[in-house]
Amino acid sequence: MKISIIVPAYNEEENIAEVIRRVEETVNLEHELVVVNDHSRDKTAQIISALKQKYPNLRPAENKLDAGFANAIKSGFSQAQGEVVVPVMGDLCDELSTIKEMLKKIEEGFDVVCGCRYIKGGARIGGSRLKGFLSASAGWSLYYLLGVPTHDIANAFKMYRKNVIDNIKIEAKGFEISMEIPLKAFYQGFKIAEVPTTWREREKGKSSFKIFKLIPVYLGLYFWAIRRRIMRTARS
Repeated sequence: MKISIIVPAYNEEENIAEVIRRVEETVNLEHELVVVNDHSRDKTAQIISALKQKYPNLRPAENKLDAGFANAIKSGFSQAQGEVVVPVMGDLCDELSTIKEMLKKIEEGFDVVCGCRYIKGGARIGGSRLKGFLSASAGWSLYYLLGVPTHDIANAFKMYRKNVIDNIKIEAKGFEISMEIPLKAFYQGFKIAEVPTTWREREKGKSSFKIFKLIPVYLGLYFWAIRRRIMRTARS
């Protein structure tokens, strides 16, 4: 089963070569590596292009939509040729060895597999305590209140069967895409599982994740999910 690993890269000249190297040295599964340059203003695009000869699995791509995390991910999805897709961040925060465990769950019959930092075997190392608290709270509350089968709904590190992506209308403009897709997949009846993973705060470069700007968007999805649950209960 071929995997499309999608890396959105915005001004990641300090990290992107190392991300590509680690993926190619760690992931010993059939895969392609789609690295999407998201309108970078530094040397990210040149570095990606220069590494194409060294790494045959590497497929440089461009986000031809408006700049932004969600559009970069969607651009990667549209160009992916694998049966399953998995976004990997361009700042070295994701534990690449988790991909093999995710694929095992896909092969067991699941459609979405979430990397989870908040279950046994998982960890969140570094970063803002506020961000950690908010992401953990969102995951645990949706798990217990609505039965969404992951404790880490906000983590971008998830594996999807390609047909899940093809059957969901993605409306997100930013990082909330990582919450939107699994929630919509859940309410469309796709099977979801989770595996433990470790997340590490970036060591180089600057994150474009702005928690206070995104809180209203995440809350909107949160209450959308609650309304869907109420509507489903009322119909049954």
